[in-house]
Amino acid sequence: MALIVQKFGGSSVANRDRVFNVARIVADTHNQGNNVVVVVSAQGDTTDDLIAKAGEITHNPSQREMDMLLATGEQISVSLLAMALNEIGCPSISLTGWQAGFSTNTAYTRARIKKLNAERIETELSKNRVVVVAGFQGLNRYDDITTLGRGGSDTSAVAIAAQLNADLCQIYTDVDGVYTADPRIVKNAKKLSEISFDEMLELASLGAQVLNNRSVELAKKYSVNLEVLSSLANTPGTIVKEVASVEGMLIKGVAKDTNVAVVSILDVPDVPGMSFKVFSLMAAKKINVDIILQSSGTGDNKDLIFTVPLEDAETAKKVLEENLARFGGKTVNVDTDVAKVSIVGAGMQSHSGVASKMFETLYDANINIKMISTSEIKISVLIDKALAEKAIVAIHDAFIN
Repeated sequence: MALIVQKFGGSSVANRDRVFNVARIVADTHNQGNNVVVVVSAQGDTTDDLIAKAGEITHNPSQREMDMLLATGEQISVSLLAMALNEIGCPSISLTGWQAGFSTNTAYTRARIKKLNAERIETELSKNRVVVVAGFQGLNRYDDITTLGRGGSDTSAVAIAAQLNADLCQIYTDVDGVYTADPRIVKNAKKLSEISFDEMLELASLGAQVLNNRSVELAKKYSVNLEVLSSLANTPGTIVKEVASVEGMLIKGVAKDTNVAVVSILDVPDVPGMSFKVFSLMAAKKINVDIILQSSGTGDNKDLIFTVPLEDAETAKKVLEENLARFGGKTVNVDTDVAKVSIVGAGMQSHSGVASKMFETLYDANINIKMISTSEIKISVLIDKALAEKAIVAIHDAFIN
């Protein structure tokens, strides 16, 4: 008997037929003699609809109340799936995130898991029930509902798999595995049979929407056996593992991220401690900073340029403008008309000329590069948002086809 955690995204439970399709997948797994924990996201566009409802009331809702509202989406999904499982003769029970034992910090809308007390899950499993858990949510020390942010259900599933030492964690999506690029954009994208944790983490962090990057971090940290597959197609998925085979492929994937903004602080005095003053402000607002560029500027001044998530751009601009006098900058500009395009592959560590080939490909496509960032297994460039899909296709053709 194995313990298997299965996570299903919103599109997998979007309507009655898909709920019963998921129920049959889960029941088949359970009927093979396995203990099964299921984590489910909100149905279809439910989260977007709830956000729209909040917008009908106020343009500035509190984050606490947004968590209270958004958590209802997953509760609808788990109750309906538990009903469907019971209807087809598979004993099951649904649990909210807090009933399942998720304790988080106090960062509303983007909480982090502090502890998972899985006693209730284990008790229900001992009764031969499938346990259906609402992903994306938990409870903080004030007994307030919190949500884990984008992709939080993936994180919930991996956390359960790690805590219970599960034999396998399956992430079911609307695609049948991890591809070398988004198959909706690049028609000849190839499905990977396996990919390393490090490569998957980079792709997830750089805009690939198959897996949430926090879930990959957790899976790597606790050596969770992870598989990405489709709930709509009965085909093998992609295994995410510690070290993937080379497969003769230098680059494993090409990704784009349009959820990015460039913040520029012009004419900052070139003195010690200036970067600390700027980025401590970002840290205080819990704004993640990615690419950082420091230009020579003019005279004794310099320009400090960096990227932040798109949703944090206005907050970053506001706090910097309020503190311009603190670090002597003259102007704060924000550019939201950008996209980050990246290539990822462990193979590039031992191959020269990868960056040159990527830049040549963009030059041939008449695409200008605004900023560049590199690591051992990835190269990212910032370009005009309107050219992102053109860049993805050109780079994929150059490296993978």
